[in-house]
Amino acid sequence: MSGYNLDQLLPEHGLHVARALVGSEGTCAIVLEATVRLIPNPRHRTLVGLGYDDTFAAADQVPEILPFHPIGLEGFEGAMVDGLRKKGAPNLELVPEGRGILLVELASEEPGESRRVAEQLVERLTSGRSQPRARVYTDAEAAAVWRIRESGPRAASNMPGAPPRWEGWDDASVAPQRLGPYLRDLRRLLDEFHYDAAFYGHFGEGCIHMQVSFDLQSDPGVRRYADFIDRAADLVVSYGGSLSGEHGDGQSRGALLPKMFGEELVGAFREFKSVWDPDNKLNPHKLVDAYLPTENLRLGASYSPPDLPTRFQFPDDGRSLAKASLRCLGLGACRKHEGGTMCPSYAVTLEEEHSTRGRARMLFEMLQGDILADGWQDEHVKQAFDLCLSCKACKSECPTNVDIATYKAEFLSHYYERRWRPLHAYAFGLIDKWARAASIAPALANFINLAPGSRAIVRGVLDLARERALPPFANVSFRKWARRRGVPTVWSTGSNAARTDASPRNTPAR
Repeated sequence: MSGYNLDQLLPEHGLHVARALVGSEGTCAIVLEATVRLIPNPRHRTLVGLGYDDTFAAADQVPEILPFHPIGLEGFEGAMVDGLRKKGAPNLELVPEGRGILLVELASEEPGESRRVAEQLVERLTSGRSQPRARVYTDAEAAAVWRIRESGPRAASNMPGAPPRWEGWDDASVAPQRLGPYLRDLRRLLDEFHYDAAFYGHFGEGCIHMQVSFDLQSDPGVRRYADFIDRAADLVVSYGGSLSGEHGDGQSRGALLPKMFGEELVGAFREFKSVWDPDNKLNPHKLVDAYLPTENLRLGASYSPPDLPTRFQFPDDGRSLAKASLRCLGLGACRKHEGGTMCPSYAVTLEEEHSTRGRARMLFEMLQGDILADGWQDEHVKQAFDLCLSCKACKSECPTNVDIATYKAEFLSHYYERRWRPLHAYAFGLIDKWARAASIAPALANFINLAPGSRAIVRGVLDLARERALPPFANVSFRKWARRRGVPTVWSTGSNAARTDASPRNTPAR
């Protein structure tokens, strides 16, 4: 929640210092280790999908669902599904029809109990006034639906031809019983500012996430953003809610805390921090004495990356490499340690610079030119891309489809404009020509490549791992082998010149 947990220092809470530090965002202490209390993880789960005419109707029904004690109650707008459908995402037929979707997960320790409760929930809701479209999922279907929920918000924020959306007003929360009216007022405020946004989040907790089409690249746009979040903060406070229900205040909300707590409590926050950090060295100007939300923006009115000519067209990013580099929202799905493929080089090194996010950020910094000033010749960017396998797992698994393989190819094409490529690039990139030359004297080529002394030299020159060995060339080339058997080696489309009889001896090897 917002601010510091000063209530944990009250006598009725036992002067609990550790809990007072939770959520202090590195402003008071550096945590070296912690003892945590675990909660049970039920073995049996059942997921229910509910479709409504709009998100507001979905939010209105949350209080009726909570008595069933769900362990998860997520909601999102149909715009999320629209974005995934345009990207060709699978399994969208599993999502109930409607423009407002709720996912209700029930759990139990006893087999069949969660499904029984799920069926009771569906019967109660579908026989009531709202009558949502309902579906109870199998375990396999539930896993697919959760993936849709996880990737949908990012899909909606990066639609080709649409303005970018940013998380500049995210995770404010109100009591679940007041969620429907709050969302209606929030939508009216968004419409007043002519902002596009889609709601999603933890509806069971009243915690709402959204990306908004803020203009953060012009002075009028930044001022308009400041006006909006000031009004939005007033709206949340009027509903008795929290400016930050999940991800912390940081810089984006710190200056707004007096609206929620008043000057006296904010003064207490300041005193609390000074006890721990009298020299104000730990994450200063967050939570107390905070920067304005419009200071230190990643983009801002001064953001003006160069419009560099590129080999690739980047049609989904306005034909701009700079816009492509902004696809990464910092979610960190590339840093997962199990499941999926993205990102294999990070999985080995566990270094941020070798993650999809780290490489996208490095490219952004290169285009900015403030920190990385050598442009296409910057060795830091080259090093970050070196371990990329160009497997394109990020293209499919990243929620915003960051395509590092393409960015790497673009960068390297410019990087090597002014320098020779490494020898192994010529050795393997021109393998067709070397193989044709070796076919003239394959025994000599094999001796050079495979003899113990020369093999070590070849391996060192080409920078090959010691565990690798070059494959030997055949004594007879494939063309010679084919000609001896009457198999044509030149094929002419649409002509009978390449046709042979159907006997096995004359069938070309595949």
